[in-house]
Amino acid sequence: MAEQKPSTAIEAVESGLAAQGYIASRQIATAVYLSQQIEKPILVEGPAGVGKTELAKAIAAWRGLKMIRLQCYEGLDEAKALYEWKYAKQLLYTQILKDKLGEVLGGAQTLHAALSQLHDFGDVFFSKEFVEPRPLLQALEQPGGCVLLIDEIDKSDAEFESLLLEILSDFQVTIPELGTVSAITPPTVILTSNSERDLGDALKRRCLHLHIGFPEQRLEERIVESRVPNISQTLRRQMVGFIHEIRSLDLKKLPSVSETIDWARVLVLLQASELDTEIVKDTLNVLLNTRPTSRRLSLRLRPSLPRQHDPTSSVDADAREYSSFLPCGTGRRRPCLAGRKHRCDARGRAGRRLRQDHPARCAPSDARQVAGRKARARRLFRSVLQPAGAAAGTA
Repeated sequence: MAEQKPSTAIEAVESGLAAQGYIASRQIATAVYLSQQIEKPILVEGPAGVGKTELAKAIAAWRGLKMIRLQCYEGLDEAKALYEWKYAKQLLYTQILKDKLGEVLGGAQTLHAALSQLHDFGDVFFSKEFVEPRPLLQALEQPGGCVLLIDEIDKSDAEFESLLLEILSDFQVTIPELGTVSAITPPTVILTSNSERDLGDALKRRCLHLHIGFPEQRLEERIVESRVPNISQTLRRQMVGFIHEIRSLDLKKLPSVSETIDWARVLVLLQASELDTEIVKDTLNVLLNTRPTSRRLSLRLRPSLPRQHDPTSSVDADAREYSSFLPCGTGRRRPCLAGRKHRCDARGRAGRRLRQDHPARCAPSDARQVAGRKARARRLFRSVLQPAGAAAGTA
C-alpha cells in the first residue's frame, strides 16, 4: 500500500474530528497530525471557551481511546497528580506481620539470625501493591494508550511544571522506591492554558504550540450548525454576525464559542426565527455571563433611528424604544446611572488635555476612533435591528 500523503492525512484528521462534532481549522488538524507522527505533546493556548478541552475529548472519541483528565489548580502536587501510598493498607499489613512475626522468626536463636531471616523477605511495604496511581501514572500504565488531558496548566504552581518534564519528554517517570516506570504505549498528551501566567521555557520546548483564538465567522457558523443542527440558516448567520460585532467592542469579557453555542440553543428553545431587540435584550445574560459587561450593553442604550424614517415601519418603532447595542461613551454623553460616574469621564479629561498640548498629533487619531465607532454602530444596527425585508420597505 502506498504511503498516505500528509495533506490527505490532515484532511482525514479534519473529517475524523468533524464526525465527533468538533469542527477543526486546518491549523488544528495539522497540529494533531504532527503530534501523532512525532509523538510530541500539544500545548493549546487561547481564551476560555474556544474549544481547547473539547479538542482532547474529540481526539479520544475519534481514536477510540480512554481519556484521562488531570485538572490543575494551585497547590497541586505529586500525591494528587502522580501517585500516593496506600497508608491504610500498609498499616493493616503491619498488624498482620506483627501477629505472624513469631512464626517467621521461630527458628532464629540470635538477633543477627533474626535480621538475616527478615532480609530474605521482600520489602513489600514500598512495593507496587501499595501504590495508588494518580492520573499521570494511570496514563503511563494504559496498555493500549490513551489521551492524557492536563487541563489549565497555567493555574498550577511553577514547581509542578518540573514534575511534568520527564513525562513530556520521555513518557516515563521515576519513583524513588520503585525506580523508573515507562509508558507501555505513549499517550497522546494535550495541555491547555488560558495564559493566566507565563509557562516555563523547558515545558514549552517539549510541546508543539497551538493557539486557538476566536474563529472567523464562516467557521463559527459551521460550529453552530454542528452543535445546534435545528437552527435556521438566517438566525445562525444573524447571531454569529452579531457576536462578531460584540467582540469588536472594548469589553472586559468577550463572548466565546461556548457562549455562542449556548445562545443558539436558547434561541431555538424560544422558537426565534430572527434576531430583534426584544429577544436580544431578554437573552443577553446567556451571551454575556458577567454582570458589568451585561449591564454595560443592556442598561446603557442610546436611542437611534434609521436614516430613512418610515412612520409605519415596525423597525422604526423598535429603534425608538431600543437602539443598537452601543457601549457608554459612544456618541453623545449620557447621564450617570445611580450616581455612578462613567469611567470615560476620566478618559475624556485626559484626552482633552492631550489634545490641547498636542493638537496636530491627536486630531487624526480622534477622527479614526469616531469613524470606527460610527461604522460599528451602523453595522450593528443593520445586522440586528433591521429585518430582511425592511430595507426594501424603507427604500
